[in-house]
Amino acid sequence: MMEVDDALPGSDLIRQGLSDLASGAETIESLLVLVGAPRLRRLGFDVPDDTPYLPEDRLYAKLAEQDSDSAHSRYNALIGRLVSFERASECVSP
Repeated sequence: MMEVDDALPGSDLIRQGLSDLASGAETIESLLVLVGAPRLRRLGFDVPDDTPYLPEDRLYAKLAEQDSDSAHSRYNALIGRLVSFERASECVSP
């Protein structure tokens, strides 16, 4: 299993999301990890296989619950951080 490297962009979100998934909590961070689950698994991260239905939609809904006016921009920013983390992880993975 691969460890989250704190030097990578978005590592705080991924670390928290993995922790939340391990404890069974559905949070913004855990849903973000589930959005990226296929790629994160290929990179060696231990992401559960029992992915809930449509994590992208659930993530957006959770963001809209907090503030519907900023949900779209926050969603895009989170996806950007996820992709940055995945790309950086690919560069440092063995």
